[in-house]
Amino acid sequence: MIQKNINEEQNNSRLDQAATILFKDYSRSQIQRWILQGNLLVNGEILKAKDKVHTGDEISLDPVFQNRVSWDGEDIPINVIHEEDDFLIINKSPGLVMHPGAGCHDGTLANALAFHFPDLKQLPRCGIVHRLDKDTSGLLVVAKNEKFRNFFVNKLQEREVFKQYEALVVGQVIGSFSIDDPIERDPRNRVKMRVTDFGRDALSHVSLIKFYEGYSHISIEIETGRTHQIRVHLSNQKLPIIGDGLYNPRNLIAKNTSDSLITYIQNFSRQALHASKIRFPSIKGGSFFEFQIDLPEDMQRLIKELE
Repeated sequence: MIQKNINEEQNNSRLDQAATILFKDYSRSQIQRWILQGNLLVNGEILKAKDKVHTGDEISLDPVFQNRVSWDGEDIPINVIHEEDDFLIINKSPGLVMHPGAGCHDGTLANALAFHFPDLKQLPRCGIVHRLDKDTSGLLVVAKNEKFRNFFVNKLQEREVFKQYEALVVGQVIGSFSIDDPIERDPRNRVKMRVTDFGRDALSHVSLIKFYEGYSHISIEIETGRTHQIRVHLSNQKLPIIGDGLYNPRNLIAKNTSDSLITYIQNFSRQALHASKIRFPSIKGGSFFEFQIDLPEDMQRLIKELE
């Protein structure tokens, strides 16, 4: 994986134009093909060639001829909840990184896939076509062949993949509302994103599942898949996710929280965010696949403490 950043001269350029300048060893037609195939990502997201990039955006290139055949398989347990000829549906555990990269060379989901499904090593990122943050749990689609991989990447680009999450947040949510705040990488902290008028469009729909005193169990449907989108949007709405060390670093506590619950929340080891549902068109046309998974045990125990 080759990673570079957009500079001020390339700000507001088309992705394919900026990438051609950044990766001078490759032709523009190669760059455009890799964008279409999902081998060139912006802040970990799949975009279109015509989409605009901004100063500080991280561009990651995984050239096809450098497929991760060298990624070693590791016997790491993975929970496959469904398998078709074209794809797998995985319930990712929290704490599992998606694939090797800077600062993480093994122990990833890609290493696990390479071990349990060796043929996937012939595909970019071992068939992984979208991502979840390390400490987010839930549903992921993994392509088993190039045809489906290209099909799914196209559906992501056309926003035809429905994704729904559940989260436990500090604060009271009433009814339903939408958040359409643009997002960009924080220039002062490269691992964070931030809400800004000059960022990339991002749309999240929030609904209350159940309110507990000072805390809310919510569902979030996202129409865009920006890096850290849900975490940034909720934090900016003063609804930080419990356990989110990046966007809720002070681990905020609601008023009138009992001492025992304060201790439990302070010891919750990851953001309480779970990808609970995904729906996408069938490659054969005319129908959809839809999958849903219950909350993991740690979030279920947290809910019991909140009750």
